[in-house]
Amino acid sequence: MAARLKEKYTSEIVQALMKEFSYSNVMAVPKIEKIVLNMGVGREAQNNPKVFDQATMEMTTVAGQKPVITKAKKSIAAFKLRTGMPIGVSVTLRGDRMYEFLDRLVNAVLPRVRDFRGISPRAFDGRGNYTLGIKDQLIFPEIDFNKVDRTRGMNISIVTTARTDEEGRALLKQFGMPFAK
Repeated sequence: MAARLKEKYTSEIVQALMKEFSYSNVMAVPKIEKIVLNMGVGREAQNNPKVFDQATMEMTTVAGQKPVITKAKKSIAAFKLRTGMPIGVSVTLRGDRMYEFLDRLVNAVLPRVRDFRGISPRAFDGRGNYTLGIKDQLIFPEIDFNKVDRTRGMNISIVTTARTDEEGRALLKQFGMPFAK
């Protein structure tokens, strides 16, 4: 079973973007390459290694794929952090899983945010990629409220092949991303 948004991309979005940006070739139309989910665990992981089990379980539930544990690249004395210490969990989604996650994010998760008025249209990086920060993992309907020991935020980075922010914004808007006015 192919993802619903993937079919929408091939049937509708490619045509709309070719018309809007007047591309001469279908291969020049931007597409979503991958979605990276990243959850920082913080200082509590130094004392209690079971925190990673909980974060891994939550990330697996949200993404449908087992995350990898990310380690610190640099030592920072002020944070009592040494190179190689585990500091978070991360997942990279591609293909059908990526489209299914984006579908859930746009249609089920973001509307559950309290006082939601849309996501910031300014969070692009200059190359068409978009990063969204979530303060609470409980907005995902898959996570059981009773099994959560504490709330953790996560970053969701949507990596596209767009060359500019305008192209990336148009692509995500076609996918139904609710940008604020």
